[in-house]
Amino acid sequence: MEYLVKDEILELKYEHGKGAWTYHIQIPNTKHIVGKWGSMKVAGTIDNYKIESINLAKLGDEDKLISINEKIRKAINKSGGDKVTVTLYLLTTKEQITEKEILETFKEEGVLKAFKKLTNEEQKEIIGKIASTKSEDKQTKVILKFIDQLSKSND
Repeated sequence: MEYLVKDEILELKYEHGKGAWTYHIQIPNTKHIVGKWGSMKVAGTIDNYKIESINLAKLGDEDKLISINEKIRKAINKSGGDKVTVTLYLLTTKEQITEKEILETFKEEGVLKAFKKLTNEEQKEIIGKIASTKSEDKQTKVILKFIDQLSKSND
């Protein structure tokens, strides 16, 4: 297995108003990784907390990010600005994002319940908009937009 980072000290960043991405870690030297949203997944550890699979997000021409949800932050007892020890490796990638991957992403980001409250028609429309977006940059933006909208409806 090829590590993206191994026992590297990174900052758990906090950016107010970023929805599910309010708390995140930027993974250095990952600009070169190519893939669609949902197909770039990593596994490893954050402060010895085991990560089975988490999405790697591409934002423009920057290094990739991973979102650090409340469950992980509580388990490692860390918050924005804290340093964490990170070991991550890339899981095998797939071509097309699936509905299952979109729903897993919503679950990881804590917005699946809000999504499930929508009508079947609204759910199909969101899945369709995400799956039909061709460019990975645009697909990431569409997913982030829906995660942000759904997280606001959770409040």
